[in-house]
Amino acid sequence: MGQHFLRDESVCQRIVQELQQAPFRQLLEVGPGGGALTRHLSSFPGVDFKAVELDAEKVSYLLHQYPGLVGRIIEGSILDLPLPFEGGFTIIGNFPYNISSQILFRVLDWREQVERVVGMFQKEVAVRIAAGPGSKDYGILSVLLQAYYEVSYLFEVGEQCFQPPPKVKSGVVSLTHIGNPYHITQHRKFHVLVKTAFGQRRKQLRNPLKGLFPARELSDPVFSQRAEQLSVADYVALIPRMS
Repeated sequence: MGQHFLRDESVCQRIVQELQQAPFRQLLEVGPGGGALTRHLSSFPGVDFKAVELDAEKVSYLLHQYPGLVGRIIEGSILDLPLPFEGGFTIIGNFPYNISSQILFRVLDWREQVERVVGMFQKEVAVRIAAGPGSKDYGILSVLLQAYYEVSYLFEVGEQCFQPPPKVKSGVVSLTHIGNPYHITQHRKFHVLVKTAFGQRRKQLRNPLKGLFPARELSDPVFSQRAEQLSVADYVALIPRMS
């Protein structure tokens, strides 16, 4: 299934240590695979732990290796999963790289309940999540996630830490929910605005956004900038001016 399983114990310990920097009562692991992280996570005292795994062979393996996981593994994809807990919960995982962006949009859908995410991504995705305005890596995920989460790029993980080794480096990122500091009231409009702006990121904003704003608004100098030049606050300030 194109999976690369984490095998470096020191990396596992660093991820688990980072997870423990904030308290949590409910924990969802995404893509436990061979259980490199799971064996640390499933034994936390006082924590309701669940794992979601798509690969049936890995589910069987995990249940055989760790009998305590019976009833705690959900066979399926996080993209199809209903909310796994009532109330707030934390997500952790060596996320499948081919659906990592979709997983992050899922986190955004669940933002009222996802208090924290600690996860490993392909390095370029991890860098993108944490990038600031003016950077070539700054994009849709940067803006949308940073509107609701404090993002920290923690450390890089080399190819040799996996079996089989991927052809790319990886990066571990932490997202901590900060509520709605920009006081966004029209969340759907905000998402549409950001996605549309970055749809033609090399052009001045008045080109991709001409369908979202009245013509009189597009003469404002802000629309002479490109998408990566605007901060989260800048995007939020544009929402009331949309058609």
